[in-house]
Parts: sequence; C-alpha cells; structure tokens
Amino acid sequence: MSWLRTGIVDEAALRTVPTWLHPVADAARTLDVHNWTSFVPPDGEGTAAAVLLLFGEGPDILLTERAADLRAHGGQPAFPGGVVDPTDASHVSAALREAHEETGVLAGGIQVFGQLPDLWLPVSNYAVRPVLAWWRDPSEVGTSAEVASAHRVPIAELVDPANRCRVRHPSGYVGPGFTVRGLLVWGFTGGLLSMVLESAGWAVPWDTSRVIPLGDAS
Repeated sequence: MSWLRTGIVDEAALRTVPTWLHPVADAARTLDVHNWTSFVPPDGEGTAAAVLLLFGEGPDILLTERAADLRAHGGQPAFPGGVVDPTDASHVSAALREAHEETGVLAGGIQVFGQLPDLWLPVSNYAVRPVLAWWRDPSEVGTSAEVASAHRVPIAELVDPANRCRVRHPSGYVGPGFTVRGLLVWGFTGGLLSMVLESAGWAVPWDTSRVIPLGDAS
C-alpha cells in the first residue's frame, strides 16, 4: 500500500474557510512527511487510520480524552479518529465517521479542506492521516463509550508558553506536550499539535527545559 507522503489541499474548499486557517493549508501544500517526522510509514505496512483536526471559530481545535478503560491508549488526550474501515470511502470519510461516533459532531457542518502526510505509529503499526477541517456550523459535543471528555481548546491556550512542556515517557522518550483544560497532551497528539503550530507560524518561544515525567503510562 502506498501512503500519502506530501499533504494535499482542496483549493475550492479552502476558499470557504477563514483566512486565519490558510497558514495550515500552506503547511499541507509544502511540507513533505520527512520534514515532519522520522516515523514514515513503510510501503506495504501499517493499518490505515485517520484523525480529524477540527478547527472552530475562537479560534480553537477539538481534543478528546479517551476513556480510561480502553485497551489502547486509555485515558490519553487525542484527536477524534480511528482505523479506516472497509465501508469507509476514504480517510476523510473515516475521520468524519469516527468523530461523530466518539463525540456526536455532525459531518454536515464540517468543511474538510486538506490532509497532512501519513504518520506512522510503530508501536501500533498504524499509518495515521491527519484530516484538516473547518467547523463551519458547530454542533453539540458529547462523550461516548470511547471518549471520557471532549474539549474545544483555544489556539491561544495551546501557544501560551505557560502551557507548553516536554513530556518524558518511562521508556525514556521525550516529546512535545501541552497542559490545557486539565489535560496533559503528549505522544502522537502532542507531537502533531506541535508540528501544526510551528508550521503554521503560530508558535511562540517557550521554555523547552520544562519536562514533565509521565509516570506509569502505556
């Protein structure tokens, strides 16, 4: 299977989204996956998955906290998303379906305007495609069996240096993190958020020496 190595933008859809989101589209247009990460999905390997980066007026972005009793990544902050099912027409369809199942958001109010390159999660062997979307007509956000809480987190809180950190996993891995809305955002989600903020030109200098030990986590 071939994976998406460079981002793509729906230019017609982009004309319908606010101009403050255009830097995110610019990043999708210009960045190759190798500029983002060393975790590039090997061709022929990995389970196709998608996550929804849903931006709303505020501006903000939707984050969830996964239910603690889930077998995979229980209790972790995440973007809505999951595996691309055989019944899904595309990665976009999968991202929208999962977002609805997890939080109740309605696909009819969402305008997808781009996709970022596929990112590999070696520990689970997922090749995850981030789907970029504008919440044109916001709907109610709720919880589900998979989601303990859902949050529309302002971009201003994410770029606030007081909320930036690095997180040390018990394995020794240290990666970007955020402390927002009572959540410690780390791992794949923290790394992806950090990359988006940096590539869009929204990030501001912060104290990279602030390291938070994760403790006993999977």
